[in-house]
Amino acid sequence: QVQLVESGGGLVQAGGSQRLSCTASGMTIRVSDMAWYRQTPGKQRELVAGIKRDEVTNYADPVKGRFTISRDNAKNTVYLQMNSLKPEDTGVYYCNLRFFDRTFWGQGTQVTVSS
Repeated sequence: QVQLVESGGGLVQAGGSQRLSCTASGMTIRVSDMAWYRQTPGKQRELVAGIKRDEVTNYADPVKGRFTISRDNAKNTVYLQMNSLKPEDTGVYYCNLRFFDRTFWGQGTQVTVSS
């Protein structure tokens, strides 16, 4: 059974930084594409950042230059470093793992950025 456990969310002031972690069990992330998504009330879940098996990364335009996604295959963990946070970054952040046609989600972690 694949499980993704996120941590690191919470309340932070605008301009601050926060790091989210997602640790996988039941599957190695080494052979998987990983991503972080964000969801806010009334909106669809949207991609924030992704990192493929070959380390290629991609970012949503609003977070480019502020967020960094990385992975530690030895720890089976993916990270999202968020800097220069803005109130519009507020939301529930979900970790996502894709392995061919299989997709798994974490339970989500709330990030709230106060102005």
